[in-house]
Amino acid sequence: MGRYIGPSCRLCRREGVKLCLKGDRCKGSKCTLEKRDRPPGMHNWRRGKLSEYGIRFREKQKVKRYYGVYDTQFRNYFKKASALPGNSGELLLILLESRLDNVIYRGGLASSHAQARQFINHGHILVNGKKINIPSYLVKEGDVIAPSNKEKAQKMMKAIYDANSTQPPSWLEKITGKVEIKVIHKPVRSEIPIQIQEQLLVEFCSR
Repeated sequence: MGRYIGPSCRLCRREGVKLCLKGDRCKGSKCTLEKRDRPPGMHNWRRGKLSEYGIRFREKQKVKRYYGVYDTQFRNYFKKASALPGNSGELLLILLESRLDNVIYRGGLASSHAQARQFINHGHILVNGKKINIPSYLVKEGDVIAPSNKEKAQKMMKAIYDANSTQPPSWLEKITGKVEIKVIHKPVRSEIPIQIQEQLLVEFCSR
């Protein structure tokens, strides 16, 4: 499946939750889900009850669309989580949460996951002083993420950083006086805000 280029708000309506695909717009009254909380399509009222497969498939789609990963990437993350000791569902979410594009979004350097990926792909992000252009890069404890030395990158991210009033999760820290964020520790399940039943993800991927 290729990259989705349709209306972002349509995905939120399909999953029935805010996926925060359009940044600040999703947090205010302009959010489409606030006005039309039903699934998209002319005949959505005819849709019956989801099957057991459908329930698990929708959970997978919700996570995949929230983090902006493809099916193959999602499967690879699940394989990696399954090989680690512990709850595979929680470990899967922790791996996705540790992606560089998600950390930039959570830390307030970008207003959405899509914008964070764009910054990374354009070479505007430094991790411990080294340019990283891979959105799926997994951050580690102690990593410091900052904009590159390019004037354009500094201006763009400082404006977003200063305007963002949302506090980052406790596993991230905004460095005072700088447009930088530091990874304090790995995220835990209670710090991941997405409304997901991870057991359903495990059941879907293990079938």
